[in-house]
Amino acid sequence: VAKPRDPLKRGTIADQPDFDAGSDAEALYNAMKGFGSDKEAILDLITSRSNAQRQEIRAAYKSQYGKDLIDDLKYELTGKFERLIVGLMRPPAYHDAKEIKDAIKGAGTDEKCLIEILTSRTNEQIHNLVAAYKDAYGRDLEEDVIGDTSGHFKKMLIVLLQGTREEDDVVSEDLVEQDDLYDAGEAQWGTDEAKFIMLLGNRSVTHLQLVFDEYQNIAEKSIEDSIKSELSGDFERLMLAVVQCIRSKPMYFAKRLYKSMKGLGTADNTLIRIMVSRSEIDMLDIRECFRLRYEKSLYNMIQDDTSGEYKRTLLNLCGGDDDIAGEFFPEAAQIAYKMWEISAMTKVQLRGTVRPYQNFDPASDAQALRKAMKGFGTDEDTIIDIVTHRSNAQRQEIRQTFKSLLGRELMADLKSELSKNLERLILGLMMTPAEFDAKMMKKAMEGAGTDEHSLIEILVTRSNQEIQEMCSAYQNAYKKSLEDAIASDTSGQFKRILISLAQGAREEGPVDMARALEDAQVSVLADACNADSGDMEDKFMSILCTRSFPHLRRVFQEFVRCSNKDFEQIIKKEMSGDFKNAMFAIVRSVKNQPSYFADRLYKAMKGLGTDDRALIRIMVSRSEIDLFNIRKEFKETHDATLHEFIQGDTSGDYRKTLLIICGGED
Repeated sequence: VAKPRDPLKRGTIADQPDFDAGSDAEALYNAMKGFGSDKEAILDLITSRSNAQRQEIRAAYKSQYGKDLIDDLKYELTGKFERLIVGLMRPPAYHDAKEIKDAIKGAGTDEKCLIEILTSRTNEQIHNLVAAYKDAYGRDLEEDVIGDTSGHFKKMLIVLLQGTREEDDVVSEDLVEQDDLYDAGEAQWGTDEAKFIMLLGNRSVTHLQLVFDEYQNIAEKSIEDSIKSELSGDFERLMLAVVQCIRSKPMYFAKRLYKSMKGLGTADNTLIRIMVSRSEIDMLDIRECFRLRYEKSLYNMIQDDTSGEYKRTLLNLCGGDDDIAGEFFPEAAQIAYKMWEISAMTKVQLRGTVRPYQNFDPASDAQALRKAMKGFGTDEDTIIDIVTHRSNAQRQEIRQTFKSLLGRELMADLKSELSKNLERLILGLMMTPAEFDAKMMKKAMEGAGTDEHSLIEILVTRSNQEIQEMCSAYQNAYKKSLEDAIASDTSGQFKRILISLAQGAREEGPVDMARALEDAQVSVLADACNADSGDMEDKFMSILCTRSFPHLRRVFQEFVRCSNKDFEQIIKKEMSGDFKNAMFAIVRSVKNQPSYFADRLYKAMKGLGTDDRALIRIMVSRSEIDLFNIRKEFKETHDATLHEFIQGDTSGDYRKTLLIICGGED
């Protein structure tokens, strides 16, 4: 049973019951009187009054003391804390107007701020914003936006600025089919953006949700995937934000909050803007969506990422810490169910970044490589150019031809001519995928420590055929079975899960819905949460290691419906160590494999030092499969491109090779 809650009160800030504007004005005056100010008194008072009450306090302050409260607060406070408190004191429309004014003044434009505000506000909020902008700055907001933006991005912003979206009770069934985004999208991107702009900017939320479902049925991919593959830059970001707000505003804001705090540094303007603007609207739902997506509470993330009075004020607005493995609120359960449904229905078009070379001539490539390595010095540019612009199958032909034409081993020559990370990367590209995976498994287990994350990543993400070919390659190269190597290098439940995955015997074929429901039902999974942990882990393991990914998507979807809990939360709460990491990786891969790899790449490069082995492993192994999709997921999750990360984190010919494989800047 979900937590009971007043369905009309989604915010964490509400009217103070025994409110007295005059005594509050006096309390604030006293807190700022004399030398220094009582910041705690200020933040506690302001965060425990609604915005409407704050406006009454501001009016009372002016009539009692003849001064403007906001001016006094600006004088007494400094930095982020000042911005946050002053933001809370402004009426919502004037706060939005100030944010947009700041976003478009000066040399550069903060497009993300424009996108966030204009995609997420209701018609009424947009109209109030336009009026507040005119009142505060004596300027026309539409004219300022036109002067500061261009192209389709500008057109869509102007449509949103009209605040003419149909109200939610307007759903016309005949129009749902007529509004065929598939015709405007897949079939003729580049010619019919106008139709996209008109529909996404004007139709009601409920109507568009039906249109998105219809699109999914026809295209067998989500509207988001289509936008990611066909658009780019600010227009892509804007259209994705519109779609995300149509699907779920709380989830959209949860993602924006996460991006504002993760990694080095905090995007305080974004954090302040969202916490201020949503505190009375849907902060409870944002908290829940945050927990659903990131397996940690918004409260904890704010606590870890901020300090001082600024932190205390943000935590007051957040309103509480969420039990990590608690049950979903009804809205979040619906969102989780829908996420799995979309995941189950989507047939993602996977795209690599490396393709077969059109005018391929293995003999001429072999001669060119020999020439690049002959004599004094090595022509790295030629080696990089040939190896990165041929498919793996073509590279195998080059290896064969190199031997038959020149009587030499290409791999041995490359090894003697190159060094360090460039050598590892080029040799990785020259191996067959099975040889490369076998070598990566060997590297993960040799020496003193074991690289458990590598073992998990490879065994969880490879198909049955890829695993079987890797096992053969491992036996050929190291005269020992991969299973024996795993058994001697790992232990306990973790060993059992790796050996199970190493069989390459995951089921294939169509999804049996009755069986998926059976797997999800209380007797198998929800009940297992109360069983002793060994029994529960056995049940989880047998299902996660043997069922097909499409089947597991349906299992996880039904699990939400049966238990009102999220599968990932159960794993996080009930399991530990490498076994938990392996189970978690399976669920992440089932949900969205390119996103799982994007996260692994981010972890390989963030912070001090680079995990070059992980970077090389993923870039090599995914380059012909789904690296394009991984790039798109990387950009959406981390607000930076994979290209930028590689550029900033590597150097020399190693960087050059990685960037060619990356295949684009997005």
